[in-house]
Amino acid sequence: MSRVRVHTGRVDEQARADERARADEQVRVDVRVEGLVQGVGFRPFVYGLAVRLGLAGCVGNDANGVFVEAEGASARVEEFLVALEREAPPLARVDRISVVPRAPAKAGIEEPDGSGARRDERPGKPAEIGGEAAGIEGGERGGGAAGAFTIVDSDASGRPRALVSPDGATCADCLRELADPGDRRFGYAFVNCTNCGPRFTIVRGVPYDRPLTTMAGFAMCAACAAEYHDPADRRFHAQPVCCPDCGPRLRLLDSRGAELPGDPVGGCAGLLRAGRVVAVKGLGGYHLAALASDEDAVAALRRRKHREDKPFAVMAADLEQAGLLCEVDAPAAALLADRARPIVLLQRRAGAPVAASAAPGNRRLGVMLPYTPLHHLLLAAVAEPIVLTSGNVSDEPIVHRDSDALARLGGIADAFLTHDRPIHVRTDDSVVRPFRGRGSVLRRSRGYVPDPVELRRTAPRPILACGAELKSTFCLAEGDRAFVSHHIGDLENYETLRSFTEGVEHFSALFGIRPRVVAHDLHPEYLSTKYAVELADTLEDAELVGVQHHHAHIASCLADNGEPGPVLGVAFDGLGLGPDGTVWGGEFLLAGLTSFERAGHLAPVPMPGGTAAIRQPWRMAAAYLQAAYGGQAPEELAVAVRNRARWTDVLALTRAGVNSPLTSSAGRLFDAVSALLGLRDAITYEGQAAIELEQHADPAERGRYRASISPGGPLVVAGADLVRAAAEDLLAGTDPAVIAARFHNGVADLVVRCCVALRDATGVRTAALSGGVFQNLLLLERAVDGLSAAGFRVLTHSRVPANDGGISLGQAAVAAARDRLRG
Repeated sequence: MSRVRVHTGRVDEQARADERARADEQVRVDVRVEGLVQGVGFRPFVYGLAVRLGLAGCVGNDANGVFVEAEGASARVEEFLVALEREAPPLARVDRISVVPRAPAKAGIEEPDGSGARRDERPGKPAEIGGEAAGIEGGERGGGAAGAFTIVDSDASGRPRALVSPDGATCADCLRELADPGDRRFGYAFVNCTNCGPRFTIVRGVPYDRPLTTMAGFAMCAACAAEYHDPADRRFHAQPVCCPDCGPRLRLLDSRGAELPGDPVGGCAGLLRAGRVVAVKGLGGYHLAALASDEDAVAALRRRKHREDKPFAVMAADLEQAGLLCEVDAPAAALLADRARPIVLLQRRAGAPVAASAAPGNRRLGVMLPYTPLHHLLLAAVAEPIVLTSGNVSDEPIVHRDSDALARLGGIADAFLTHDRPIHVRTDDSVVRPFRGRGSVLRRSRGYVPDPVELRRTAPRPILACGAELKSTFCLAEGDRAFVSHHIGDLENYETLRSFTEGVEHFSALFGIRPRVVAHDLHPEYLSTKYAVELADTLEDAELVGVQHHHAHIASCLADNGEPGPVLGVAFDGLGLGPDGTVWGGEFLLAGLTSFERAGHLAPVPMPGGTAAIRQPWRMAAAYLQAAYGGQAPEELAVAVRNRARWTDVLALTRAGVNSPLTSSAGRLFDAVSALLGLRDAITYEGQAAIELEQHADPAERGRYRASISPGGPLVVAGADLVRAAAEDLLAGTDPAVIAARFHNGVADLVVRCCVALRDATGVRTAALSGGVFQNLLLLERAVDGLSAAGFRVLTHSRVPANDGGISLGQAAVAAARDRLRG
């Protein structure tokens, strides 16, 4: 017989009384909050939450993040701890909350002893982990509501561990003030609050307080100071707070630097409508602007900047205006309106009011929305989209210093819309594209940096990874955080290299990371490799770690997805030095983080003229046609006819092996087909031939060419088979758009067939796709579809680029894994 326990009313009443007593019991906790919690209104949020709950204590910033002392009724303290994460400000990101119980004030205040407890490890009561509660001041409070809660001065001592917020797009509240004639910040180009505005680009050090930003030179007026110190105001402890009476000031200058009279924004808008080119100072540097619909103005900008074909970005005032330019579905709208405000690559609408020179030969257009008050004011005054491209000449980095702007951009811009708030770190615009309902980053910079990529497993020693030569980034990693830098550019000139070295020094100081391991590419002539070797010589006990280029690509994809491997890695790009001394680029790797095996690759072909074959894709067409036809390529092919004067000599180079290094590069295969179809014999920017081949392909075509695969170790794929099939179709009069599509489908097919063969041999059922060739959306879609249909789990990039901009993260992940292996 089961027994039933009967509770009397007195017992229930006693239980409720005990529960009330426990809830009313006075407790005190020291709390450490880590993550993105400085410069995002976290201290004001904590203050308001504590006051609402009647708690005593304090909150402050230090080198590790935010520290809190809270005392009050047990139930209220528990509610406070839960709300810290659930109700955090919009720009904040809480990674870890540590809690240490203390004796309440009436029992005597104890100083923090360095122990801590992770909130997610507390089974109903505080546990302990390592940590500090530096900067919390003791003192009798009398407990709970009888005490006060305050924001205390920041503690700048200790090694920096706090995160720095990326720059955030202007919030809705600030935009309302900007448009309100009755507001004191009406029309003010520098309106901001704790939920938006400049962050990373103005920070000189941590903790994030005004004296350590480029706003240090602007003393707050009485009205701004009152907002700054008012806990009920959303500008409470907003470090860049300012107004027209005390903040930065706009100026419109002519091309010689003389100030022009009148309203700077209105004057700039008038110049743009009149067909002029204007340099505009943004968050991370200067941009060059022209009216997007004005062919003469955009063509003049292109000519002056020496940028023959590479597409320009366009800024639209809002989503409605962007929708007149491009196809904007829900995922695209979300990316455009994201607080990072990246450039988003979208399908251009037929008849869009954009000059042909803005993005020649490209079906897509890079569109972004305004992300500063100045951009909002300017777009409203112009009343139509503008081209807004990086303020630089050719391949130099974006100009960010006022002293350089006139000198470097004076021959391009007719005028300068500038201001006197310094930019500490130059950051170009980020570029993303929608892929299967989410964003995929092509260039990671403003709005995303310096948010770290969380590593699945920690790095035992601090690491600096120096990246590659093109689309340069570096990465500093320690513990479970990897800080991938902003996009720096191609390390081909002094200015870019200086930007690289300055960036390394700034990140190292900002995050307190002193590298003990320096990772680099295997190519000895990369400037990033030379920098790594020279730096390691200056560091005590530093270890150099070389990481093969394509292994780094796959490791980057693994780190991007939080995966350890092993995977079947498909690394398709332009080039990277292989351990055998040849130029790789069409690779199938069996890879984990510590090591890799070359399990397959495209059959090598000569690169006639070496790097000249990269600049002149017709040379790769000649090499591939020779391989496809055994030296008897049809002479009537148009690519041979167009280049008749040099065709025979180039073929002779390939046969003799003179200045014709062998390459397995997938990028060079795409170049060859682009030239074969008459799309591009010579390029003006990296990847142009392949980009135009993708743009030319008919997306409705499902036919495909088939490449033969030679079995063995490794597999060898005959890319020349695809070229021959394309040439035969071309001679038969097939539409080049159909040929381009069949080629793309053929490349996707060989990816799937190779991965299936390697899965059967190894049992590995996860594929990772990386390398610049997988920026090709048509190829990526077809490859992912084919692999998924074949039963693979497929990893692609989202947080860091598939191109060489993600190489530094891969190098860091490999170096950390090897360090762990050594124990």
